[in-house]
Amino acid sequence: MSYNPKINHRRSIRLKGYDYSQNGLYFVTICCHDRICRFGDVGAGLAPAQMVLNEFGQIAYNEWANLPKRFTNFELDVFQIMPNHIHGIIVLNKSLRGITSAQNDAIAKNDDNVPQNTVYKNDAVIQNDMDTILRAGASPAPTTVAATTNASVSDIVGAYKSLVANACLEIWKLKWAGVVGASPAPTMGKLWQRNYHEHIIRDEQSYQFISNYIINNPAKWNEDKFYNSLQS
Repeated sequence: MSYNPKINHRRSIRLKGYDYSQNGLYFVTICCHDRICRFGDVGAGLAPAQMVLNEFGQIAYNEWANLPKRFTNFELDVFQIMPNHIHGIIVLNKSLRGITSAQNDAIAKNDDNVPQNTVYKNDAVIQNDMDTILRAGASPAPTTVAATTNASVSDIVGAYKSLVANACLEIWKLKWAGVVGASPAPTMGKLWQRNYHEHIIRDEQSYQFISNYIINNPAKWNEDKFYNSLQS
């Protein structure tokens, strides 16, 4: 194959010298491929506005809530499944590495830690922040449940994307397996965009702003830059 600079010379867009496995808070946004609404819709007439998750959305929710089982340095914080993307705050805390899986699992099962309607205020403001990075090339997911003790943001996002995609694909196959005349079955296509957005949260003010943005996201879905009126 001949050399193609667009393929063979991708520039790294991580902060040089920054250890993405160190203790800290990271705001990430993961988008569906082509912004297709895969996970449900914001329920019309609900007050406050809430996401109504479909089967894929339930998988996306549960896999995020279960991440502390796989990564012992990961703490759950505010996150929100939206129709075609997910916002979440990743808390890395190496002091958790000695906690047993049962203790860590209690975090994932506590729905009080997970606001049901979460959002951001102004995507443009966050996108223009110097600490906001468009990340590429998330690592493939570990498929075993053995806990990782020193995971980076990329490790966690890569695992999450793979776990959700694989589980959704199984549902897709089962759905079409029993459809008469659907042979061959239509392909599901890519679930995720290749990249993800990541923002290092450096202070309490930034944390509060981002948390409120996530919590209020369903209420402002029609104004969201990821909004797609063509629902899945």
